[in-house]
Amino acid sequence: MPFVQPSVGPKWQLTWSVAHSLAILGESSVLVQSQVAALSKFFLLPRLLPAPQALIRTSRPERLETTRGTVVGAHSGSCRQYISHLAHLLHNANNLPAYSIRCERITKRTEEPFKEPFTKTSEQLQGLKAKAKTSGPKADQEPKARPFGPVSALSVLGSVMSIALFTLAIVRDDGFALVAILALSFLSTIIGIGNRWFLKLKKRTQKRKVPPSDVVVCYPNGALIIVKCTEEIARELYWHPEECDYMVGPSIYRILSLSGTLILMFGVICLGNATLELQLGFAASYIILNAAYWVAAALPARWNWDLSNYKIDRIPIHDDDGELNETFTSVLFKAISITQTSQWARIGDIAPKSKGWKDWLREAETIAKSGRTLWDEKGDVIGPFPDWDYNTALSKCLNPDQDPSKFV
Repeated sequence: MPFVQPSVGPKWQLTWSVAHSLAILGESSVLVQSQVAALSKFFLLPRLLPAPQALIRTSRPERLETTRGTVVGAHSGSCRQYISHLAHLLHNANNLPAYSIRCERITKRTEEPFKEPFTKTSEQLQGLKAKAKTSGPKADQEPKARPFGPVSALSVLGSVMSIALFTLAIVRDDGFALVAILALSFLSTIIGIGNRWFLKLKKRTQKRKVPPSDVVVCYPNGALIIVKCTEEIARELYWHPEECDYMVGPSIYRILSLSGTLILMFGVICLGNATLELQLGFAASYIILNAAYWVAAALPARWNWDLSNYKIDRIPIHDDDGELNETFTSVLFKAISITQTSQWARIGDIAPKSKGWKDWLREAETIAKSGRTLWDEKGDVIGPFPDWDYNTALSKCLNPDQDPSKFV
């Protein structure tokens, strides 16, 4: 296979630099979705991958990325100073307004039978009943990467680019380009084997009686989400972080990382010696892939996940302000009224620890328990809340010696 020497000059030097650089650009957009991408089988496809060095690391993450916030068991007293990745995705709380309150019920979906619609022919001529089929996820199904989500589409796009450049290299009889495309494509497979993992959630093994499993999720902007769920779901989503069960062990991973590093350097060297036409093809491919990865990174993270085994229902709050509030004091009192306890606010450091605040929390809990229940018979509606001037009460607790008429 003959080798075509490109012409030497400023134009060639510029072209070589661009093609060489584009192959290793785009680390941030690749890393943002690397964990969920490694859950997909498409992650093992031989393909062009922007910035592959971003996934060649000395160690791998042991868990999914968490979100800032506090999770407290309303009655159990459990507390975590972070919000797990899956819980944050389920609540879809990226744009949660400040000082808002939301109540949600999370359950596991089960297979529900449905019947095929009758056709006129089958009813008149055969009189057969439609066969019952089952649809929907199983209750014990684990969350997984969406089969045809954005990250899967990126893997397929990279494979298409590899096939196109491979074909062009054969047509143009470019040996260096052919070796470069093979090295850089199968590098992604080596990286995929090293980073491929399976989601492992902690399951409850004991069936002993436990306190109610209501959970209060507090975000840094003062927004609260009250979750009603079973102990099994609470452990999966809040109390025990997701574990990454990798396909290969640490030792094999380090060998694969070393091999990947050498293959990457070899592939880039071959790319630098390819013909100008093929280098332009590589440059165009990496430009398209980097743009696609950036767009995918900007999309909602939930689009990459299949969380259909969980069913989340919003419980409406019947109040003049609804879910929105002007102050954190209002949010706190409504949450105490819903949970019928204030211990979670103390345990999770949701409220200040001064004596005045402790007195106010005790009074708020007393008021909440003395009123009628906020729930309807089916537990689907909340409100109205007890008629209590919590702002004035807080001022009295914080300033017991001040004239009440001066409270604003």
